Formats: sequence, structure tokens, C-alpha cells
Amino acid sequence: MKRIFTVIVSIGLMYSCGTSKGKSSEEIVKEQSGNVSENDGEIIKNASSAISTEEIIERAHYNPSATILTGLKHTKLEVNFMWEKSQMNGIATLTCSPHFYSTDSLILDAKAMEIHSVKLNGKELKYKYNDANFLRIKLDKEYARDEEYTVVIHYIAKPEDKLEGGSSAISSDKGLYFINPKGENKDQMPQIWTQGETEASSVWFPTIDRPNQNTTQEIYITVEDKYKTLSNGKFMSATKNADGTRTDYWKQDLPHVPYLFMMAVGEFSVVEDAYTKPDGTVIPLHYYVEPEWEEHAQAIFGETPTMIEFFSELLGVDYKWDKYHQVVVREYVSGAMENTGAVVFGDFVYQTKRELIDGNNHSIIAHELFHHWFGNLVTCESWSNLPLNEAFANYSQYLWDEEFSGRDHADYVAEKEADGYFQSSKQMGYHDMIWFDYEDKEDMFDAHSYNKGGRILHMLRYYLGDDAFFAGLNKYLTDNAFQPVEIHHLRLAFEEVAGEDLNWFFEQWFLSAYHPKLDISQDISEGKVTVNINQTQDLELAPLYKLPMKIGVYANGKKESFEVVVDKNINSFTFDFEGELENIIVDEDRTLLGVFTHKKPREWYVHQYYNAPRYKDREKAITYGTRLQAPEGKQLILDALEDDFWYIRQLAISKLDKLGADKKPAVFEYLKTMATSDENSQVRSAAINALSSDFFKAEFEGKTRVILIETIEKDSSYLVVSSALNGLTKGTKNDVDKVLKLAKDLENERSSALKGQLIGIYKNYGDETNLEFMSHAITSGAVTGYDAIGGVLNYTAFYKEQDVKTRMKYFYVLEQLSDNGGAYVNAVLPMALTNLVRGEDVVMSNLEKESAALEKAGKTGEATVIQGRIDQEKKYMKKLMELIDLLAE
Repeated sequence: MKRIFTVIVSIGLMYSCGTSKGKSSEEIVKEQSGNVSENDGEIIKNASSAISTEEIIERAHYNPSATILTGLKHTKLEVNFMWEKSQMNGIATLTCSPHFYSTDSLILDAKAMEIHSVKLNGKELKYKYNDANFLRIKLDKEYARDEEYTVVIHYIAKPEDKLEGGSSAISSDKGLYFINPKGENKDQMPQIWTQGETEASSVWFPTIDRPNQNTTQEIYITVEDKYKTLSNGKFMSATKNADGTRTDYWKQDLPHVPYLFMMAVGEFSVVEDAYTKPDGTVIPLHYYVEPEWEEHAQAIFGETPTMIEFFSELLGVDYKWDKYHQVVVREYVSGAMENTGAVVFGDFVYQTKRELIDGNNHSIIAHELFHHWFGNLVTCESWSNLPLNEAFANYSQYLWDEEFSGRDHADYVAEKEADGYFQSSKQMGYHDMIWFDYEDKEDMFDAHSYNKGGRILHMLRYYLGDDAFFAGLNKYLTDNAFQPVEIHHLRLAFEEVAGEDLNWFFEQWFLSAYHPKLDISQDISEGKVTVNINQTQDLELAPLYKLPMKIGVYANGKKESFEVVVDKNINSFTFDFEGELENIIVDEDRTLLGVFTHKKPREWYVHQYYNAPRYKDREKAITYGTRLQAPEGKQLILDALEDDFWYIRQLAISKLDKLGADKKPAVFEYLKTMATSDENSQVRSAAINALSSDFFKAEFEGKTRVILIETIEKDSSYLVVSSALNGLTKGTKNDVDKVLKLAKDLENERSSALKGQLIGIYKNYGDETNLEFMSHAITSGAVTGYDAIGGVLNYTAFYKEQDVKTRMKYFYVLEQLSDNGGAYVNAVLPMALTNLVRGEDVVMSNLEKESAALEKAGKTGEATVIQGRIDQEKKYMKKLMELIDLLAE
């Protein structure tokens, strides 16, 4: 999710606020930055010569928690904005005290600022701000640890001056963002918002930007009266000023981490909701959206009160904060951010009530809410311990899915999360969950901290049992409220509740890398079955795991469950059974994270569908049991078409071809019924896809055409309509013409997903006349989130095929996307531009060859015409390369 970045390698804790053991600020800066004098260098050189014959052994790289030299107590901010310059005027009033050792200095993170003055008790203090990263302040005296002092800093925040960095999860670290500040884009509401994680809050206010600092907060935001504001804490007052502006005052009395500070400004509409705590306290819940989205805000965010109640009861810890507001912004650099009581979402969550038929964003809403316990109330003390924030937020998605949509759906999504970890880690590499030797703190925001972390917590829950698991979480949250923590705080909380040493679990899952790989087989003799489970993972990458699990043994119509522990590389477990052995299911709770290969008969998979309860059992049964060349295998497909869980029905549709050619009329009727009547749009879409792929021909062509056209005209789901449009293109030229006409009629539908699909259709079947719609759709913000990724790739592929005059006419689209495309566009724009360059190389090469051939043939006039085209292509290529260079800066 990032642009072409100049990577800034983290240098760990170079500076912290304060000094140690009475040293001067100059000595501490020298010590922390690693500078040495010429004499120091000579000493080191001589020492090196003395031991040159010996091997030098260095300690392994380690990223420690930030040393706390000074503690933030309170932060007061007063801000107003220079929209034209994308800058902010600020006054920061910071109350601090030394942590333990006395100090006469204060060193703050302050990035890309213009510092006007630093005062204490009204008197100017000396300071240095040479590198535009750290503000080094000389205090008026040496302060002891029980003494507080307050400094006042006048400054200008200049986020556009910051050298930009970022990660795969958070694509920019400019901290403060002005979106369409001059109002040049008439399709986009001007707005301001902030993004603090990991250490970017210090771009918009001076602070100690570390995760193990906690401070109370107040902020005064002065804006034109037309704007709404949002920040952390309670809304205290709004004061009209003589110049026509208004100053909003927000105050948070509970301490939180600087990266959770936020503000947002814009002409938002505010939809009010509330959650009432058991004691009668009303927690305001407001949804900040653009005015045209006001009617849909409740549908998007309306489950929030129920989520707060559910999580509060589950954890036994009330929601602690003053409010819970949610705001949607444009060009956001991440998915969403859990700023305390004021969560920011990217515009991908904008969905109409009709769009919500195809899927909601409950998972990400739950994720950010759960952070208000795990991350905001109890915060990881270092970025190495980030899973203490993100693993829990990830697992909240499972907990909510399980409550709201049932366990099948929760398990289905969890499997996708696990797949995300497997795929990402295979490409990016494996590392410990609690990762002390990362190269850059931004590297922590990966599928380990999120996906794998959530799956680990699920395993721990099933090992301990629900009562002990949630009691452990209660103790962890209660004992460590408003404190920074490391992984051992979590382990100790669970150990105290469960009464069991859990070092083995935490060591292999949190403090080691990789995952188990199990090869499973069984040997059957008279009345006995021996289940063989071998751990085959590379033990240089991974530990030898201790894996408690259940094995289900099915025989003679009955099941017995056996609890075993796999803790060797080669494990065998023998069980008695009576009658016919029907199946063996290893890890019958389906909780373990790993790659498992179980060799067993296909008949067992058929049995599994009807007898094993979990989603994973039925999914595997459809995958392998339908390969059985017997009536039972075919009946399994038909029965799965009526499964309670939508994904199993969808999967069964993909297996219908196994019923044989003689069943084609029956299959058509099944698909017709599911395409028009199934309650789930994903299933209807799958049925439409199957009809258009397999039945839009021969004797079924006419009936299929009718189904597709009626679906486009009548179905409530944009996903199903899109599938029918694409399906209809597989017919005749008249069908394609019909699709283009229907697509034109749908251009004004308010759906990001549908507009993205229309761009894809025009890319394959449209012409230059469709470019205006395509261009406006992707530059106006009408296509958002993941839809924008496909939209940009399809647009540029279509754009590449146009003549140079048309490409120059619509070049503004590429410029606008590169300037303010947002995180999703930035993820693919460099690749899209590179593809344009490759395409242009081919065009230029072909034209050069054509011109040379004409010259050789003596056709000078025709060669001159070609040369004119070459000149135009060169102008286009020059602009393209300039745009790529601009992106690379």
C-alpha cells in the first residue's frame, strides 16, 4: 500500500526526552548519536590494532523499548491552519517531569517544523533544531524526578517538507494531511486529517513520540465556522471569534499514547448515535461523513453500539473512554486507525444500503473498536511487541463474526486470514512474532502481527477454555490499564488465572518463527487404528512444537474424541474401535495454525461432510469427497447445494460439472434456481458465472440470455448484476452491444464496485467514447478501496491502447492519481506507469523500424509522417518519465 518510497532506516532510540545521571544535553546528544571525537577515534584505532588477530564478535541486533528519561504528563495544543500552504500554526504546552534521573534538558521529536520560540514560565529557553527531527531544549535548571515543569512551544508544522516514508500497512508518515486544500478538485470536499502511527504525530506537534509514553490531552482547533472538527476526548465548547472563525475545545482526561492523538476538519455531516453503559452512563457515538453519505451512515456504522456492549461483556471491562466517534476521510494512507475515541476510516467504507447487500465492513469496525482495550487502554511498550495491539484487534474480527454471523462464517474468514499469513510470509520471510531484530519498525505491520497473531490467540482460547481465556484477558486489562506492556505481562496474566506455566506456548508461538507442518496417516489393524503424526517443518526455521489437540475416531456410526499432545517429530497414537472405521479427524476443533497433509480415503471425506460439524470439515469434504467416482460423491454435491453456509453452497456450484453430461438439464435447473432465488448474493453470483460459462450455448443459450438480462434489470445486488453483465459478453456481438447499452444506463449508479466493473467492461469491449466516464470514475473518488486497484489497472491498460493524441488529452488522469490517489491507488500506480513505459517502448521501436523501412524504400514523404508521430510519442514519453521521477522523489 505504498508509493515509491525513499526508505528511511530506523536508527532506534537516538534521542529521548531528558538526560541521564546529570550529564549535559551536549554529552547526551553525543552519546546517543554515536559521535566520537578525533582523539576517541585514535583510541579506538589503537585498540583495534591490538586485537586485530582475534575475531570480532558482535551482539545480535536488538531493538529495545525506548528508554524513558522524561515522562509526558499533559499535552495542550492550540492550532489553526494555512490551507493554501498545507501548513499549521501551533502552540504546544507540554507538562513533563524526569522519569528517575534528574535532568536539565528536554529532547522532543519534532519533524519538519519551523520553531518560533520555546518558553518556560514566560522566559525564553535556549534550543537547537538543526536537523528538523529533534528539538533539543536547555531547561532553566536541573529538575528532580518529583518536579514538574511546563514548556510552551510556538511553531509551524510543515508536513510537505518531510521526507516521506511508510510501510505496507501505513503508506505515508507525513502525520498531517491537507486534502484538496485549495478546492481545485470540485468532486472532493476539502479536509484535514492526521495519522500518527507509528511515530508521525511528531510531524504536527512536538512530543516524545514513543509507544511507552502516556499523556492526558486537550486541544483547541480554530477553523472557519463552516467546518466540523473532531479530536480525542470530550467536546467541551465552541467559541465564535471576532474574525468569523470558531475555536472548538476537546479535552481528554484519561492518558493515552501520542500516536493516538488525532484531529479531523471538514464540512462533514454528523449522524448521532449512543451506547448506554450498564450504570446508565451514555457514551456518544457520532458518525462523521460527507453530506451525500449522511443517509447511509447508520447502515454503515449502526452495529457499533451492539459491538461495544458485546466486547464489554465478553471482557468484563467496560468501555473506558469518553466517546466513540468515527470519521471517513479521503486519500487515507491506511485502512483505518484506532485513535482514542475518534477512529479514522478510509473512504472504502462508504457503501450505500444497496452495496451493503454484498458485504459490510463489520470486521474493520470491530478491529478498531477492540483496540480501545488492546492498544489504547493497554499499549505495547515497544514496536517489537506490536502483536499485543494488532493480534487482539485481528482476533476481535473472529469474535464478532462468531457472534453476529455464526461460527461457520467466523471460521471461513479465519482461514482466509491464515492463508494471508502463509502467502505473505512465503514472499516476505518468516520471523518471530515478538520481533526484536527488525530492520525498521514499520516492518512490524505485517501478516505476522495481524493474521498469525489472531490465529495464535484462537489456539490459546481453545487450549485454556473460554472461561479461563476471557478471565485472563480481564486480568491483563485490569492489572495493566493505562500502562505499556510486553508479551510477558500477557503470559503472566493467563498463568495466574489458569494456574499453569505457559512458557511453552508463548515460547513456540510468540518468541519463535514459522509454523508446524504435519504429515498425517493411519495404520489399521483388527479393532485398532494407529494415527501417525510427523512434524516435518524445517527445525532450523521453526521449533519442535508442543501441540495439544483432539483426534476424532468415527466407527460404527459413533464418534470418540481423544486428547493427545504432539510434541515429537514422530508421533503415534493407537485407539481401539468397534465395527467399521469410518473416519479419522485430527485437530477436530479446527483451531491449529499450520500446514497439514492427511492421507485418507475419499469415502472418509464423504462421511466427513455429514458427520463432522466444522466449516473446515465440510469444505475439505467438498474438495476431496466429490472426487469419489461413485453415487455418494455426486450426492454430496447435490446435498451441499443446500448447505446452511453460503460458501459451501458456492463451492458446491463449482463441482456441478462432476455430475456428468447426462445431468446437464438438471444442473441448468439447479443453477437457474440458485441464480434467481438464493438469499446470498455471493451464491447467486457464482450461479450466474456458472450459467454464462457452461450454458450460454447450444440448446440453453436462449434461456441463459433471458436469465442474464433479467438479473441485470432486477437483482438487488451489484455483485450479481456485474456477474451477469460480464456473463452476457460471452454471447454474440449483439449481446456485447446490449451489455454496452446496459452499462451506459448503469454509469450513474452509486456503487464503487459496479463502477469498477464497468471500467473493466469498457477496457475489454469499449472505445474512446468511454474514456470520459472511466477517467471521472477514478479521479472523482467514486471508485475506492480495492475497487480502485482494479480500476486503475484496467484504465491504464485501456489508455495504453489509445493513439498518442488521446493519451495526451487524458494525461491529466495519471497526474491526478499520482498527486492524490490515496493508499490503494499508490499500491499499483508505479506498476501501472511502468507498464505504460514498456508499451511505449514497443510503440517507439515499431515506429522507428517503419520509418527506417520507408526511408530505405525511398518513400521519404511517408517516412516524414511517421517521424512526426515519433516526435509526438517522444513528447508523451518525456511527460511519462517526468511523472515517474516525481513519484520516486
